[in-house]
Parts: sequence; C-alpha cells; structure tokens
Amino acid sequence: MVPYKFPLTSGNVTRFFVIFILVLLVAQGVMIHNAVNAWLTEKRYAMEDVTYAMQKRIDAYRFATWQIYENLAASAAGTPPNSLQETRLRPDVYYLEKNRRKTEALIFGSHDSSTLDMTLRMSRYLDTLWGAENNTWSMYFLNGQDNSLILISTLPLKDMATRYKENAISNIVDARRAEMLQQANALDERESFSPLRRFSWQNDHYFTVRTTFNQPGHLATVVAFDLPVNDLIPRNMPLENFQLRQDATVSNEGKNSDEEAQATHINFSTREAEIVSALPGAPLQLAYRIPLTSLALDTLRNLLWPMLADFALLLMSLAGLFLLRQQSLRPSENQSAELDSLRVLNEEIVASLPVGLLVYDFASNRTIISNKIAEHLLPHLNLQKIINMSDQHQGVLQATVNNEVYEIRHARSVYSPHTQLFMMRDQDRELLVNKKLQKAQQVLDRNHQMRQQLLQNLGHALNQPLNQVVTQLRALSEESEDEQLLNVLQDSQSLSRLLDDIVLLNRLETHDWLPDAASFNLQALLDELTLELLPQARRKGLKLLVRNHLNSDEIRFGDSRAIRKVLTTLLHYSLTTTQWGKVSLEVDSPADQPNRLRLQIVDTGAGLTRDELGNTDFPYLGETSQDRFGQASGLAFFLCKQLCKQLGGHLEILAKPDIGTRYSIWLNVPLETQQPQEEKLLEGVTALIEIDVDDVRNIVCHQLENWGARCITPDERFSGQQHDILVTDDPARMTPWALLLTDDESGFRALNENQYRVNFNISSALQDALLQLIEKQLSEELSLGEESEEEDVVPLLSGGYYQLFVETVPDDVKRLYTEAADNDYRSLAQTAHRLKGVFAMLNLVPGKQLCETLEQHIKECDDSNIKNTTSEIDAYVNELLQQGNQKDE
Repeated sequence: MVPYKFPLTSGNVTRFFVIFILVLLVAQGVMIHNAVNAWLTEKRYAMEDVTYAMQKRIDAYRFATWQIYENLAASAAGTPPNSLQETRLRPDVYYLEKNRRKTEALIFGSHDSSTLDMTLRMSRYLDTLWGAENNTWSMYFLNGQDNSLILISTLPLKDMATRYKENAISNIVDARRAEMLQQANALDERESFSPLRRFSWQNDHYFTVRTTFNQPGHLATVVAFDLPVNDLIPRNMPLENFQLRQDATVSNEGKNSDEEAQATHINFSTREAEIVSALPGAPLQLAYRIPLTSLALDTLRNLLWPMLADFALLLMSLAGLFLLRQQSLRPSENQSAELDSLRVLNEEIVASLPVGLLVYDFASNRTIISNKIAEHLLPHLNLQKIINMSDQHQGVLQATVNNEVYEIRHARSVYSPHTQLFMMRDQDRELLVNKKLQKAQQVLDRNHQMRQQLLQNLGHALNQPLNQVVTQLRALSEESEDEQLLNVLQDSQSLSRLLDDIVLLNRLETHDWLPDAASFNLQALLDELTLELLPQARRKGLKLLVRNHLNSDEIRFGDSRAIRKVLTTLLHYSLTTTQWGKVSLEVDSPADQPNRLRLQIVDTGAGLTRDELGNTDFPYLGETSQDRFGQASGLAFFLCKQLCKQLGGHLEILAKPDIGTRYSIWLNVPLETQQPQEEKLLEGVTALIEIDVDDVRNIVCHQLENWGARCITPDERFSGQQHDILVTDDPARMTPWALLLTDDESGFRALNENQYRVNFNISSALQDALLQLIEKQLSEELSLGEESEEEDVVPLLSGGYYQLFVETVPDDVKRLYTEAADNDYRSLAQTAHRLKGVFAMLNLVPGKQLCETLEQHIKECDDSNIKNTTSEIDAYVNELLQQGNQKDE
C-alpha cells in the first residue's frame, strides 16, 4: 500500500500558514489574558492584606480611645498644680513641658490645671504606645468640660508652632476642631472616618478615626487619631491611586458573613480599573484605581520577550508564505531559460573534459551524454562486451584502438539500472605528459641548485672586499667627523649585513648550517649588541633601553652568533621604522622554565603594514618601511624566523598602527650550572639613586644589586643613611664621586677627577666606571704620608683596617689557589679583581700590580704564570701580616 503524501500545492501551503498564524494570535491573546488576570489577582490579594492590616489598626486604636477616655481623661485629683509647667506660645496656644520627648502636646483654648494634668497623663500613655514607631502619629482630644482642644503628636510641635510651620499647624488644628464639633453635633453617629489624607511636607498618607463620648450636662467629648498607612501599602502600589470611602452599599451590621464582609471585587470603566476591598469591621471601602494605560504598559513590560518572539514568528510566517508562493509554488517564466542555460553549461563541461565520457541507455539504445573523444571511439567499441569484461576486472580494463591504448572505466547508474557510464583515458598521452613533468622537475631542481651555488660563491667573493671597505671607512670616520663619510659607512654596513643575510639564508635552505653551540655570557652579548646599535640610535635621536632581568653572571649554552644575528637584524629593522621615541630590549626567563629564554623588542614606531608582516612567510613579498638613512630589509623577518626555528624557538610579531611593534623571541638556551659566589664584587658599597626615568632606574638598580651594592633613595639618605657613590641622570644633581647616566656614550669617560659619564645600557662600562671611581675615592682618602715600608702598614693599623685585612685577604688568597687548581678562570678573575680593589683601597701599590699581572695571565689562560703570580701575592700578604704583628707589639 502506497503511503499517503501531503500534496505541496499553493492552496495547502496557504492554509497551513493561515492556521499557524491564527494559532499564534490565539496563543498571544491567551497569554495576555492570563498575564492580566494574574496581575489583577495579585493586586486583589494585596488589597485584602492591606484592608486586614487597616482593620487591625482601627481596632487597636478603638481600644486606645477607650483607655484614654475612661482612665486618663478623669480629673487628676491631688496633683499639685505647681508640679506641671506649660509655655504660652501664642494667644490660646500652650505647650506642655515634660521630660520624655517622644511626643509633644499643645493645648488650644483656656483650661485649668486638671486639663493640664490630663494632657500629661495622655502624653505619657502615648509615649509608651508610640515609643517603637517611626511614622507620624497624632491625637486630638476635644474636651467637653472646658471646650479646649489637646493635640499630642510625634511631630516637633513646639518648633513647628513657633517657627516655620505655624500656619500649617493652625490650619490642621482648625480643620480638626471643625470636624470634631460636627461629629459632636451628630447624635446618631458615635464613630466616623475621614478619607485618605496627606502631609504635604512629609509625603505621609493617613486617615482619621473620630470617636464621640456624650456626657450629661456637658458638651460631647471627641477623641480623634490620625492613623498612618504608608507602612501598610506595598511599595509597588502607588499611594496616590488609593481612596478610602464610606461603604454605601450595605451597613456593617447588614452583612451576612465574614466572606461577604471581606469581599473584594474589580470594576472596569472606560478609563480605569478599580479594585475595591471592604474593611471587615468598619463601614469603609479601600479602592485602588489603575489607569488602563498603566495596566497595558505593565502587561507589555512583563510580556515583552514572549510578544517579541510571537511577533518574530508571525513575520517569519508571512515572509515564508510570500517567498514560497513566489519562488517554489509559482514557477516563473524564465525557468525554461534557466534550464536551457544549465543544459548548455552541462554540455560545455562534458566537452572540456580531458577524458572521454559516455552515458548510454541500453533500454532505448541511445546515447544520453557524450563528448568528442567518446564519439570518436564509440564505433570501434563493443559496449556490451566491455560491460561483461569490466565485471571481471573491477570495472577497469584496457583497449587498443588504432594502436592507441585506452583505459576504460565502467559504472552502473543507481537511479536507472539500464543506464551505463563509460570513461576513456588515453594512456599514451598520459605517459608523455608524465615524462614532460619529470623533465621539468629535473630542470627546476637543477636551477635551484645552480641558484644556491651562485649565491654561495657570490657571497664568498664579495664578503672579503666589502669587509675591507667597511674597515677602512670605519677607520676614516674615527679620524674625521664628516657626516657624509658617516653616511657612506652606514650604507656600506647595511650592504654587508644584507650580503651576510643572503649567504646565511642560502645555507639554511641547503641544510648546510647547524647551530654552533658553546658557553657564552648573555650580558656580554647584550653589551656588544648595544655598542653596535649605538651609532644608528644616536644618529636618529632615539632612546635605546637594554634591560636584562636575569643575573648578569649567568652562563648559557647555545649559538651566541645566531642569537646575536637575530637580535641585530630585528633591532636594525625596529630602529629603521621608528622615527621618534624609544626602542627597548628586555630579556627574561620563565620561572618554571629556566632553560627557556624570552627576548622582547618593543618600539614606538609607526607599526608594520600587512605587506611587511607578509615577509615573515616569504622574503621580499611586500614593500618595507624606510627612513632618510635607508630602507629596511625584506629578508629580515623570514631569516629570523628560520633561525629561531633552527634554535628550537619561534618568533612572534605584533604590530599596531601609529603605536608600535612588539617582537617576541622564544629560544631554548640551557642554563649552565655555576658555583655560587661567596662574596660579590661591590659588596659593602652603598649607592644613592637619584634617577627620574623609571626604566633607567630599574636597569641600574638591577645591575648594582646583582653586583652586591646597596641602592638607596634620597628619602632613605635624609633619614641618616650614608652613601659612597651617587648615580643620577640629571647633570644638575651631580656631586663629587658621582656617575652621570646616559644612553649615547660609547662606554664611559671622565668628566673630572671624581665624576664619570657612563652608558647605563653597557653593563661592563658601568662596572668599570664604578670600580675606577671607588678606587680613586679610596686612594685619595689613604694616600698621604706612605713612602717607606712601615708606611705600608699604617693603613692596616689605622681605623680598624688591619682586622678587616686579616679576616678577608688570606681567605681570598686561599681561594686563588683553589680556583686555579680547578681551572675556574671566571671565578679566579673575580677574586683577583676583588683583591686588586682591596690593595688599591689601602694604597698598597705592589699588591695592586701583582693582581693586575694575575688578571692578564688569566685572560691568556697561562696556568704556570697564574701559579707563580699567586705565590708572589701570597708571599706579599704574609709579609704585610708579619709587619702588622710587629707593629702591634
């Protein structure tokens, strides 16, 4: 049985969408109805709670009214009149003086001492009743004995009656007196209620409960309470929409049950909806009026997202109906033209195929699709025989037609069993094409090989004469300061670097380059790099900052020449693209990966373009930046990326227009283990740091603390800390024994006898300047009257130097023997340098000369002379110690 299929006709689709739209509209209406009904139900429950709370408050103050009338309004017999005090504020207005000030009382009209005592009693009672309340409460007592009016309230009545609210108090009192007199004259009404009222200056809403007590032979006494309702109304229901009115439908006694007494109903009008709730124990109705516009806006706000979703579905349904009817269900007139164009395109595709294609229908014995190659071969082929043979050979066989070999592939149609597909491929032609491709590949490989060999030979041929030219130009530039000569030198150096880059890249491509790993000092490499880049930075007026976050004594194992090549290439590129500002180089290592080195170059240039960044993947792919001194190399990024990859790292470049460029280099450079130093080079030296630039201060402080010096700030010095050397970047702050920091000095130079100008980026120059300054400082202090051998011992005996000499120098001499035996030349050089500083400080010239001789032998790695010189230093120290002992005796 064939299953029933829904016919996709225009009428059915239209009916489906119409029904769907109607369902959406009905669902939206039901949703709105439920939302409005839920909102009104919530308000009904809230109104019932409010009326219940109001009724409790009315009942509570009915009891308070009887307490006041029965127990407190009686005459206060036996109370001395003088014990009560009152203050006359205005004519016929008196203020009761009392201690507790929760409530205040005013008496209006003439009265006697009993009225005053009665007022005090009522005020004390209300103090207790309203002691924990925060709202505004008031009571009015119209005394039938003397026709006076007593007002007791939590308001500051004395201040209001005498100052800024005099008219307000007078108006309220007059209005209450009129209401209470009217209440007293109504014989058939013992209790009455006012509508909701509002204090204009406090935004408090309240209503008044008035109770009348008739006394034979006297006027009626009326007690009225202003009961606040602000604390009873929920915050989401505005007080302005409430109305308190008399229940005119039926009296309280006429109601049949509690459910009828507490009935709450909703009334609708053309402009508003009204929710009315009757108080169960009072002839009052509390009404809450909501404008229909507010109700609609609240409903819309609550149902905004569901209504938007329904509206979106409605629009999508209408759009789907329109588009489906226009495009699918109602074929356009140009569909036949589209079919014709598709047929022509199909024929063009089949005709352009490089193989023969034939689709044959054996049921009708006709060709469905074919091209020229298949039509040429069809008369020579037996298709039925090909089908039988292809079934035995997985659908592939070979046939020879006119001495040409063809590969025929056969396949059956899945949709039509009688339709067969044949593809014919000329094997002889494919073999010829493959041979041509192989020959072309051989020619291409030979060209690559010739190009690589040409570049290698050309580099070797040009390298030597170009280096000679650069050397001669550098010598001439040192003798002369001709600017044109300096420009020629810079251009020749750029050409030399470009030639080196081409030769190195050629070696990388031919896999002829391998890293030459060896131990090297990273700080020394940075110092050499700074000296090389200094002329270019000085010529453009750029500030160069080189900050090494690592220990300057670290020894790492890697290819220092390759690392220098990467840094030099990128720094030259950064200096070329930067017109003003600074170029900084920072070196650090992750704490969890000490063998991993991160070098970061940041400039304040114009940033790199997208074409320049494309040179990272292929050299000279895009145009590079240039300045007035030259153009950056298009080979730089690609070469640095390949070198970083060979060194086990990678290169990242982040550029932002008009902000600058950040080059991040990650390399795998293992850290060699070193013996910890027992004593640092500048240990015991205190340097005063007065550097304004934060970057410079961080660089210098890191270096000084790494060498053992103590860095202090001017604030610490003012607190009593002394210093040995002043380090500053401001010439105006220079004092004797000071270093002036700069970034354009090729090392350091003396400004005078006790001041030096030094490049803070070069660690070795900063160290040498400090040591020379300290040696001069110490030799100047201890150079007077030392001519004989006994005078050599005087510094040891004066000022406690002999004890310091005994404790430090013999240990350093022993350390010389140990380090010389271990061939630890680096530690040996530091110990010799430290001993030379001690001898220079004490002005012991022979010892200083012996240490300088030892340093020279250490540089030459001459073991025999190192041992001999060490023995001479040991003998000289022993001689000084013996002379010091004899002098003590």
